[in-house]
Amino acid sequence: MTTTLSRWSHACIRLERGEDRLVIDPGMFTDLDAALDGVTAILVTHEHGDHLEVDGVAAAIRRGAQVWGPGPALALLAEAGAPADALHEVAGGDHITAGGFEVDVVGEWHARIHPDVPLVPNVGYLVERVLHPGDSVVAVEPDAVDVLMLPLAGPWLSSAEAIDFVRAVAPRQVVVIHDAHLSEPGQQLYSMLVARLGGAGQPVRLAPGESIEL
Repeated sequence: MTTTLSRWSHACIRLERGEDRLVIDPGMFTDLDAALDGVTAILVTHEHGDHLEVDGVAAAIRRGAQVWGPGPALALLAEAGAPADALHEVAGGDHITAGGFEVDVVGEWHARIHPDVPLVPNVGYLVERVLHPGDSVVAVEPDAVDVLMLPLAGPWLSSAEAIDFVRAVAPRQVVVIHDAHLSEPGQQLYSMLVARLGGAGQPVRLAPGESIEL
């Protein structure tokens, strides 16, 4: 059965396959009502607001959603009133089933922004050969990834690091994430560099709600 991947701005993606539904990183740039419609499984890579809109996700939990993520992200949801039995802490090396999808948890820390900025836990999710790294350049086994959700730019990431990440993972396809702070010309420039130098072809750029079939 075909899996559909849709993007809901910045770092939020949604995977659907028949009755299976899974959302990763619904943050403050996300249309939460649309992204989370009918979804009962949410993965969070880390606690930053562009990846976790706490109040909206806590509301989804009260409607029946289950959430997996690092401890500090789950603590914010608990403080917002999310019930403890819906919060599932994960770390690199874990394997879970969420929303009908098999998920390997990878990584440990957010990439360094600056020595004066404390690191926070960050995990990536390898969802049946689709890799969402959060704010990191996580290492994965060779030939493990068909589709890489590639952070295009950020205060923690240079274009050289993004290109080398694509080369290291060697995916069949790259889909852009983490670009809300870039202008349209900036997105085009960074995507052009990845296309020329990454080795995985032209990155796919999805508008909010736009989807591709995997």
